[in-house]
Amino acid sequence: MSSVSAHERGGQHAHAHAGTGHRDAREGDKTRAPHDAQPRGGGEPLNGHALPKGLLVDLSKIDLSQRLMNRADLERMMPHRGNMLLLDHLIWHSPDWKQGVALKHVRNDEFWVPGHFPGRPLLPGVLQVEAGAQLAVLMYNGRFPEPLTPAFTRIESCSFRSMVQPGDELYLLCQELKWSRRGFTCDIQGLCNQKVTFEAQVQGLVI
Repeated sequence: MSSVSAHERGGQHAHAHAGTGHRDAREGDKTRAPHDAQPRGGGEPLNGHALPKGLLVDLSKIDLSQRLMNRADLERMMPHRGNMLLLDHLIWHSPDWKQGVALKHVRNDEFWVPGHFPGRPLLPGVLQVEAGAQLAVLMYNGRFPEPLTPAFTRIESCSFRSMVQPGDELYLLCQELKWSRRGFTCDIQGLCNQKVTFEAQVQGLVI
């Protein structure tokens, strides 16, 4: 999520998966029911291993091999570009764009690898949160005919639980809590090697 300036905005949106319907910009402020009321993931296998409990999205009901959007598609709906577009694929989103799952391929040629840390590269936690916040932006823009640029305004209840290294696949999960024409509040999580790597609540405001 950018906190500096708006980047070049994409053109028309990529098509979402069948059955999602059109995107509609809702009037006024809308507040989600607490996310604890939503189905929680956990228990079902991912790559032969059990998922952790308490996930924001029930991954057992999602085909994680599907790719709804690639980077070119994402650029049509997001302001991020170059090294700061941290998502590689959108895997799934709910029909109302209130939940989503994305994927980041953690490569060994990324800009942070030589310095964080030499000889033992670890994906910085701040970039994990940024990737989750970018998924929140994507979910937000899914309901507008043209992409907007929400700036990162707040992180709350953030914790880091597991390391992410080059060669890993980092799944990002997002659950909307509040939505308005001015911005959003979302819960986000990272999942890698069947472990939650981070979780946080983020807010964005359109600039």
